[in-house]
Amino acid sequence: MFDTQHNEIQQPLARSNQPPLMTLQNVNLWYGDGEKHALIDVSFDLFPNEILAFIGPSGCGKSTALKCLNRMHDSTRGVVIDGRIEMSGQDIHDPGIDPPMHRRRFGWVAQKPNPFPASIWKNVAYGAQIHGLMRNKADLEVHVEDCLRRAHLWDEVKDHLHDMDGADLSGGQQQRLCIARALSTQPEVLLMDEPTGSIDPIATAKVEELMVDLKPDHAIVVVTHSMMEARRVADRVAYFHLGRLLEVGPTEQIFTAARSDEARRFIEGKFG
Repeated sequence: MFDTQHNEIQQPLARSNQPPLMTLQNVNLWYGDGEKHALIDVSFDLFPNEILAFIGPSGCGKSTALKCLNRMHDSTRGVVIDGRIEMSGQDIHDPGIDPPMHRRRFGWVAQKPNPFPASIWKNVAYGAQIHGLMRNKADLEVHVEDCLRRAHLWDEVKDHLHDMDGADLSGGQQQRLCIARALSTQPEVLLMDEPTGSIDPIATAKVEELMVDLKPDHAIVVVTHSMMEARRVADRVAYFHLGRLLEVGPTEQIFTAARSDEARRFIEGKFG
């Protein structure tokens, strides 16, 4: 059974002097109407303005846990979730919560860049438009530029906003465009599922730099299979194994003095 007391020791509030933005308590998730137990008693906090990296072997529950945060499992048939997930102190599954409004608090970045089949400008403007975030076209123009600047892409695309499709960009540029698109709805949390898994090392370095630059304005949860990436960008690391969260704590503590044998062996490259 997961040791929740041990989990609390591993993630002290004093690191930020702020209460958690999100709290998961004994979350269990099953696929196939209870046939596959994918998450087992998972408990952790997510703090404002931090990068929390999920690491662990393939199929251990990292992406499943990530999708719990923004209720992405709602549309998946046969998924059963038990336990409590709070955001800003409120149960995200409370009947009074509007799921689309909850999801607007999150930006999502997938492993493979997936720009819309539209111009660069429309890719970024779309989210703000459908949610009515800007008062007029002038405000929207400023907002699109701001999102592209924050995604470190503006200088590369400013002369082709309307005459180039997002799919015409390089792989690394497409991923930064997807990050700009995620920023367009003004999310509190960015969820990144292996955002550098399909791009080259130079593009990876740009995305990692971008994550660190975005941290002052967002909490970021990133799933990564790269131990070097987790060590470079994360404030804290959560190690998943066979559906359980075995430990979560400050990055250097996990990498130099992990408490579980499984985490130590995984970090050392001995399995996974």
